[in-house]
Amino acid sequence: MPYATLDQLKSRFGDDLLIRVTDRATPPTGQIDASIVSQALADTDAVIDGYLEARYALPVASVPVQLVDLALSIAIYKLHVYSAEDKITQDYQDALRALREIAKGGITLTIAGKPAANNGASGVRITDRKRPFTNDNLKGFIG
Repeated sequence: MPYATLDQLKSRFGDDLLIRVTDRATPPTGQIDASIVSQALADTDAVIDGYLEARYALPVASVPVQLVDLALSIAIYKLHVYSAEDKITQDYQDALRALREIAKGGITLTIAGKPAANNGASGVRITDRKRPFTNDNLKGFIG
């Protein structure tokens, strides 16, 4: 299940911006190139999955609103061939920062997660070493 769709991109950013960043034909067609958008959305899904796979079962059954927002920010940035506007660049950087927090567990999503890895140990492990100072070798120092 994709995290964002072309319709959601149109709703958030408008047709004019999408035409500007996807119409790469010579001469320009004045239309949104759906294949370019599809590729950017697939790339976006791969980026998001890379962050989620350590903590959540993939593919997700239903996409939470937080991921749609992040996916839209990443996809519109990826659609820019050259430098994007400052706002789009900042939103992209914020989206990646949020994904890192999701991966670390600082932000929790309402989707099925993977169980935590278990290394077989339980509780605290203490290892002791031979004591360099004992009552015998400290005679005369201790009263």
